[in-house]
Amino acid sequence: MNELLTAVRAGRHHDVPPLVLALDRSGRRSALTELKELRKEVRGWDWQRRDRIRKALLVAGAGCHSGAAGCAAWIGGRDLRDWTRSPYPLILASLKDRDPAWLGDLAHRFAGRAALSEAEYTFVGELTRIARVPLPVTDNLVTGWTELVGAARWRRRTRRPLTEILRDDPHAAVLAPRLFEMAELPPQVDFYDAPDSQDHWPGALSALAEDGVLDRSYLVERCVARLMRGGKSVDQRFFLAVLQRLEATEDEEKSCLRDWTAMAADGIAPVASHAQQVLVRLDARGELPVRELADVSGAVLFRQEKKLVRAQLTLLGKVLRRDSSTAGELLPAVAEAFGHEAIDVQERALKLVARYLPAVAGPDVREQLASAAAQLGPMHRETVTALFGELAEEEEAPQAYEEFLPPAPVLRRQEPAPKTVAELVEEVVRVRARGSEHWIPASAVLDTSAGITGFERVLDGLVRLARSDREELTGALREALAGVRFVEHGLSPHMVDPRGISTSHGLSVVLASLLGLVSERDRVAWRAKTVVTGADACAHAALNGVLLDRVWEASEAIAAGQVPFLLATPTWHTGAVGAAELVERLRTYRDLDVRPGPADFAQALLRVRRDSDPERAEAAAAAEALGTGEGDRLAAWIRAEDSVAPVLRHPATMVSRPSGGTWWQRTTSGARQVLVATRERLVIQRDFPEAFHWLGRAQLPRAQECYHWGPERSSHWTATLPGDPETLAAWLMPDLLFAADQGQRGAVGFLPALAESAGETGGAMHLALAYGLGARHPEDRTAAVDALLVLAARGRLDGAALGRELAILVDRDLVKVNRTADALGTAAATGAYRTVLTVLAAMLPGLLAYEKTPRGLGDLLSVAAECAERCGTGGIEPIAGLAATAGRKGSSQTVRQAARLLATFGEREEQGTASPESDRKATIGDQINA
Repeated sequence: MNELLTAVRAGRHHDVPPLVLALDRSGRRSALTELKELRKEVRGWDWQRRDRIRKALLVAGAGCHSGAAGCAAWIGGRDLRDWTRSPYPLILASLKDRDPAWLGDLAHRFAGRAALSEAEYTFVGELTRIARVPLPVTDNLVTGWTELVGAARWRRRTRRPLTEILRDDPHAAVLAPRLFEMAELPPQVDFYDAPDSQDHWPGALSALAEDGVLDRSYLVERCVARLMRGGKSVDQRFFLAVLQRLEATEDEEKSCLRDWTAMAADGIAPVASHAQQVLVRLDARGELPVRELADVSGAVLFRQEKKLVRAQLTLLGKVLRRDSSTAGELLPAVAEAFGHEAIDVQERALKLVARYLPAVAGPDVREQLASAAAQLGPMHRETVTALFGELAEEEEAPQAYEEFLPPAPVLRRQEPAPKTVAELVEEVVRVRARGSEHWIPASAVLDTSAGITGFERVLDGLVRLARSDREELTGALREALAGVRFVEHGLSPHMVDPRGISTSHGLSVVLASLLGLVSERDRVAWRAKTVVTGADACAHAALNGVLLDRVWEASEAIAAGQVPFLLATPTWHTGAVGAAELVERLRTYRDLDVRPGPADFAQALLRVRRDSDPERAEAAAAAEALGTGEGDRLAAWIRAEDSVAPVLRHPATMVSRPSGGTWWQRTTSGARQVLVATRERLVIQRDFPEAFHWLGRAQLPRAQECYHWGPERSSHWTATLPGDPETLAAWLMPDLLFAADQGQRGAVGFLPALAESAGETGGAMHLALAYGLGARHPEDRTAAVDALLVLAARGRLDGAALGRELAILVDRDLVKVNRTADALGTAAATGAYRTVLTVLAAMLPGLLAYEKTPRGLGDLLSVAAECAERCGTGGIEPIAGLAATAGRKGSSQTVRQAARLLATFGEREEQGTASPESDRKATIGDQINA
């Protein structure tokens, strides 16, 4: 046993299997006790020493376990899994004297563990081969199998076809069907849209079904079931691709009729489209009952996808032409399209109703159709009256419109720091798990306030409890953070680099310092990096440098054990600190004869509420009465009127876009940009620590593309200046420019937090909002919509100014009209119709003046028309150029929607413009007469 432990401590893993096999049962039991103690001891070593013995410890412990459950748990231990070459051949060698039944039990237990990879799959396969038992088919094992298959595709110099690999795999017939039962597909199961390719999973699986290796009918059944169940979009597309490759028979399509109708109604667009095509085939074979068609049509026509809606109307038209007696059942379903947002969809539905209304015998159906037609706007009012006569509902006197906005956000007081070691350690683990080691998807809607308040509570708690319960705290943290990368391997360079630091990294810096993992030499060298200098320094690095300077200072305060708490800990969820509360904190420092940390006090000043704090004057007097230098600085800061960095708008005159000419002006640097500059603030450069000096320098507008920011790292940006949204909007404007112009993802996530800031909003914030509304990615536009609604709810949105900013950005070709239409349509759909109409009324005149119609203008006019119909146009000036656009020849979406919007202003007769609606009404009238 001593020889085994010596080999383990020396890291001689190749010597471990024979030494284990040489021990009897009692010897292995005794050795296991020693190995468990060694495993605990190793957790406190530095990562280099730990790595040297990790594999030997893993193999020895596995070989010494007498129970399969304990052996599986030992092998799967997280702290023993950090290896480069697989240790499993050595583990098999140390277990070769075990009973086959025991090995089979180990295989089944280990296969049920999480995070199995290619190496684990191979290990389980070898165990089952030796034990001569069936392979345990678990979700985790299938994930490991798919990883092995993926590696086999690239193992040779030339890529090996997937179908060939699966045909040669003896376990494919057992493991592949499990893919159709897993909650989510493994990430290695990839596919792409290539109709004739077999070199992806859908093609390979269908090839195996053709070969008889897989049961084709079972796969069809499972694909339909998975598409019915829903799930991640990528998984849905995979099962759809498999189903299309398998080509369901006519009998299979007929037997799944109810499934197709459900998919057409509720499936994602590709799935609904496929189901719709199946329904068309069923109808052509006479296997689609009219009742089923009517039910599914009502749901499909309610969808937003115009292609699906138009296809469903086409199918309904075919059925009605074939048998007009079905009109009584089908026309009420057609009338569902009257509520669709697309005017061409409304018109197609209205034409179908007009053509087949004479075939409807019952008065009840006519009344139902007339009631549904009341959803149609003013453009169709005369047509509806001609169709239904006295049944048409008379237009009621408009009721007073009431704007529906979300409740204005209120300041939420931050909870105090955890008071016990157990609570603090639990919060540390939670904050770190939310941080940068697990990248937040760009599709996520970010709550930046949760990130900053959690971090600040933990930072303050570490300072407090390290002063009173240091030994208990460090012991609990070592146990809770066992196996965490920075504890195992030390701080990485990117964790102390202001170009990429996040609150999670900052917390890691403090924890590593508290646990004694940072040498004095490294601390001095790394803290020097907090100061951001150079002409290419950007706002991200500067704001990150402030955070980094604070956490290094907090680490030093913890080491000294003198500071009772931090001054800059936010009072409110936005990151702001109450002025009166900061005075009380300084009073406590004075009474304890503690000198505030420069970075901590500087951050507290930047966070203190000034402009809207009702206790401002009283707090300034109380601060001055403290009789300390910090109290005098606080009093002067509170009384000052200037923002941290006053904003200056970069000159940007709107230019008309000539026909065939450019959409934008070039600046002297040759780049398209509409940005904002900020003036210098000498008090920051004079009285604040060096890491803060960038914030006080004059910043010229510069479209500098940066690659070291991320959405989950922005919470501390807004909390650095929680009362200065204008300044932050100016500094971070290039991110928003690139989000709109070049499609950078995740750059808009900080806008809702800025909208909640206590400070006043002006031109910079509205320009930032305009960029956000035109961002390329939908999730970014959603964040901008949230910010717009928050500003509107707080009464701080200037809709006309925002509309003018959007017009300028469109003119510079920095924002696409269709993206802006999507964002404003989303905002309007929440009930903010008047707010959105105010924005559009200022934006549209410039766009309508272009000789060449901008792409997406019809969508923008549609949103405006919807808003005008909902809230009315009272108080809105007539939109210049609208009548001319509505009077153009043709029936494009732009012309139709312009006419629709013009009708809400009641200007059609006054302007004397020909209405495109007259031709359409004539056509519908001809259909009625026919």
